[in-house]
Amino acid sequence: MSKNCIIGRQPILDRDEHLYGYELLFRSTDVNQADILDAGRATANVIVNTLASFGIAELLGGRRGFINVDLDMLMDEVLELLPQEHVVIELLESIEPSPPMIERCRMLKEAGFILALDDHQYSPDFAELYAIIDIVKVDLLQTPLESLPDYIEHLRPYPCKLLAEKVESMEQFSACHALGFDYFQGYYFARPDIIKKKKMDDDATNLLKLMRLLAEDADTEVIEQAFRGSPSLTYKLLMLVNSVAFGQRHKIQGVGHAIAMTGRVQIKRWIQLALFAADGEDAFDHPLVDMAATRAGLMEQLAFIHPLLKFDGESADRAFMTGILSLMANIYDIAIEDIIANLNLNDEVAAALTDYTGHYGDLLRVMEHLEDLDTCSASAELVSMGINPNNLGEIQLRAFNWRKSA
Repeated sequence: MSKNCIIGRQPILDRDEHLYGYELLFRSTDVNQADILDAGRATANVIVNTLASFGIAELLGGRRGFINVDLDMLMDEVLELLPQEHVVIELLESIEPSPPMIERCRMLKEAGFILALDDHQYSPDFAELYAIIDIVKVDLLQTPLESLPDYIEHLRPYPCKLLAEKVESMEQFSACHALGFDYFQGYYFARPDIIKKKKMDDDATNLLKLMRLLAEDADTEVIEQAFRGSPSLTYKLLMLVNSVAFGQRHKIQGVGHAIAMTGRVQIKRWIQLALFAADGEDAFDHPLVDMAATRAGLMEQLAFIHPLLKFDGESADRAFMTGILSLMANIYDIAIEDIIANLNLNDEVAAALTDYTGHYGDLLRVMEHLEDLDTCSASAELVSMGINPNNLGEIQLRAFNWRKSA
């Protein structure tokens, strides 16, 4: 693995707006290197070794990872070292069909791999390949909505599913959904100017109260009492904890049990994350929950190594909370100043949330750069803090996995 490489994850959703997988994007953290380490320009060995170093199962959390490949990588035998149960091989639009290429795709398909065409424009030349391919990705910037019905009609005879890429508005999502698209890629679900914000209901208000009680180190009995008035809130919290923290080893039976088994620090984090969780079988199928968990986890990990924060025992917790609360405006119709007042937040956390100032504000800017896959800006910010960006890959993996550390 290149020491200067991290992996970006762009969510891919199904028709119910649940997480299906991620497109994996390889980026350099070298501030003096403009090259992008994606699969279209890197060797197959770099990609495979990078994924091996990260631990692809942990990186994906049980979901599929879409990996771009050019023709050279497609034909390279090292590609077969990737676990077919975890990856989708995504053929770049630069690849033209040929008998050897089609035969290679057929062999990979028989080996159990899922195959996708990236940014694809329909062409009769691909007819033989359409019969093999599982997913066709349609770039909405290149293919306008009005031309999609004809596009779909061309592909109707084939068994492939359709993925709408670069979905930037609810209008685009709704139109593609109505046309029968199976998957959707883009951050439209997380943009505060796009999604309809919710009023702060009783559950969310109670969660804020619970966060304050935990911050004040209230007795467990007091915390349990705060839960008793809201069965739905109790369910939401237990669903979150049971879904990831213990799996088959233990089943959390109640709030007191959850606190005893996971500890106060971890239960505080579950309560923060419950602000984003929708009721359902798997809370982490919701893209905003996943985004909030990843942002908060990475900010926490960066606080552990920040030269001016690492000696403060409260800094990691504050960084985590900053990450969680920074996304609150995306789902609730409430001013951040009201959240700060309700929680009696630390002044440094409050400053980060309102105007990105202070150490936690710096970390928040890094997160937003990483979510935009702007690793050059993220690396420059880290260097200015005294953090080596070359360590970001290892830190990133720990952040992806904090939910399993209880």
